[in-house]
Amino acid sequence: MNLRLSLTVLADNNTLIDRYFTGEPGLSFLLETAGKKILFDTGYSGVFLANAEKMGISLRDLDCVILSHGHLDHTGGLVTLVWHLTEAKIESMTHRVPELIAHTRCFYPKEKLPLQNIGSILSEEEVRRQFPVKLSDKPVWITDDRVFLGEIPRKFPFEQTDPGKRRIILPDGRTEPDLLLDDSALAFRSGAGLVIITGCSHAGICNITEYAKEVCGEQRVADVIGGLHLLSPDPQRLDGTGNYLRKLHLNALHSCHCTSLAAKIALAKDCPVQEVGAGMKIEW
Repeated sequence: MNLRLSLTVLADNNTLIDRYFTGEPGLSFLLETAGKKILFDTGYSGVFLANAEKMGISLRDLDCVILSHGHLDHTGGLVTLVWHLTEAKIESMTHRVPELIAHTRCFYPKEKLPLQNIGSILSEEEVRRQFPVKLSDKPVWITDDRVFLGEIPRKFPFEQTDPGKRRIILPDGRTEPDLLLDDSALAFRSGAGLVIITGCSHAGICNITEYAKEVCGEQRVADVIGGLHLLSPDPQRLDGTGNYLRKLHLNALHSCHCTSLAAKIALAKDCPVQEVGAGMKIEW
């Protein structure tokens, strides 16, 4: 039996008209299903928490925090969450320390010169001090109908990207080109098909969706929500993505965060692109 899922946008580049929330170039979603309360990404700053409080949502009772990947616009708010839970403990407020789930490479420092680290401000050591942590490159089932996908196989040639100046620092001090292997996503099995929830889709939304279908044993896809990392894509990638998504016959494509207006306009020819902004709530 398929469960229901509600998703509230706590942080995104955009906000909704006549709703006075704060936006930032980052992403954070609150997911609720099967009695579980899950924070997916934390944005760049404390915006996710400020918006949640304005909506009357408490984040002191989270069951888990899931990070799509290690970049600062998705992990920066972890510092604010640590402060929030620390103050709850100081003031003897009812609270719960959530489990944190991410890819094994999520907290490796990430160079993009001249920036020394575009990754998490908090080190893996400090994160483990603050939270119970599960790092995995394999799928992790959170409920019977929702799964963290782990490392995404890269199958579509048009979604291969050049790491350029990006390098990742390994635990032994060596560096290598950062192929963003830590980029992952969530999949939810709804009655209408899969809902793919992604942070930036550095792995490629087509690669992510194909792997979600394999892991979940479900070929139908109802919705995709999140960043598609189509900021200034080459025509081959944009055409390939549009052709793939068109064949899915999506009910909606909620592209946001790192998806340019030009990319949304192009994709709207292939699937029903919908608006996303901080304060929005969707249910499946």
